[in-house]
Amino acid sequence: MHKILLADDEVEVLELLQLYLEKDGFEIFTARDGITALGIASTEKLDCAILDVMMPELNGFQLLKKIREKSNIPVIMLTARVASSDKVLSLDMGADDYVTKPFDPLELCARVKANIRRYQSTSSTAVQPVIKAGCLELDADKCQLLKNGKEVIITSTEFKVLQLFMTNPNRVFTKTQISAAGWGENTYVEDNSIMVTLSKLRTKLGGEGWIKNIRGLGYRLEIQDE
Repeated sequence: MHKILLADDEVEVLELLQLYLEKDGFEIFTARDGITALGIASTEKLDCAILDVMMPELNGFQLLKKIREKSNIPVIMLTARVASSDKVLSLDMGADDYVTKPFDPLELCARVKANIRRYQSTSSTAVQPVIKAGCLELDADKCQLLKNGKEVIITSTEFKVLQLFMTNPNRVFTKTQISAAGWGENTYVEDNSIMVTLSKLRTKLGGEGWIKNIRGLGYRLEIQDE
């Protein structure tokens, strides 16, 4: 049974989501503030987290940052704020998805399942359990990235995109191919979300030189031995 963390200060939202997710067979842990949610994330082996942006104690962004320090489970941000800057910030900080209130609970449940499927397919890849390229090592069994032997925390989406690049070093990939690898072939992804993911990967790898924009064609990973 997959374990889901629901963190939101609105009781009605927690009860609604818990009802729908439990009906789909998930085990649910709820929290009405960021500190309680962080405690759950630290003690339970979670498969996904749904975090409200505006919460007392720790807000959703702060909680996301804390979770990303130790885990790359799928994280879906939930908020009443519709500004695109909030969405970009969420993705830039490591969120895998972003849902605006009011929302369709059935759609949110579908997003939870899709994100968990992608995460599991990443961690169970059997073609190349460990991919090595220069100073990078990508372990699919552990869903872990190492650079010069030190772990680099990345999201499940970032892992899938990097896995595509590292399996095919120096090959150029289009945005459509990158989208299919990171989010799934049947998922619509805005160009801005792809760009945010690539930008975040560049930063985590150590700079612009890692993922090059090949004008008019796409992007490629340039392996470095730093």
